[in-house]
Amino acid sequence: PVLVVIVTGMLLQWKRQSDWIQPPTAIGAGSIPEIGFDQILAAARSVEEAGITGWDDVDRLDVRPGKGIVKVRSNTRWEVQVDVLTGEVLQSAYRRSDLIESLHDGSFFHKRTTLWVFFPASVLLLVMWLTGIYLFLLPYIAKRRRRARRRATGGPQ
Repeated sequence: PVLVVIVTGMLLQWKRQSDWIQPPTAIGAGSIPEIGFDQILAAARSVEEAGITGWDDVDRLDVRPGKGIVKVRSNTRWEVQVDVLTGEVLQSAYRRSDLIESLHDGSFFHKRTTLWVFFPASVLLLVMWLTGIYLFLLPYIAKRRRRARRRATGGPQ
């Protein structure tokens, strides 16, 4: 689990810089939504790869008024970006970041994996990190204590 968390965490750090992990956000013509849900669904249906035939095939809508788009995420992890002014499909691409996030938190494997495998592994990793820091600092702490004792007793420093 720790290896999965580390590798997927590294990939997630790059999701905004990598079009392969997460498609870049397009910019639409307007900022006020002028189209309805029917037009959004029709635009999403026009992208065959997304496999959207109805609302049951849509995982979520992500409305970005500042960018002038609606991101339609399908259950097949395809993302269709629709202009909120014209209803035009601005971009469609496969979105891997959600898959990577589910691997990262363990929910990909099973719902209980998150709490019963990944959480204990993260607690153990934290304990190992803290004890590793302590063991790294221990010689410096001992050296400082010896100097303090020598100064207190008036011995050679």
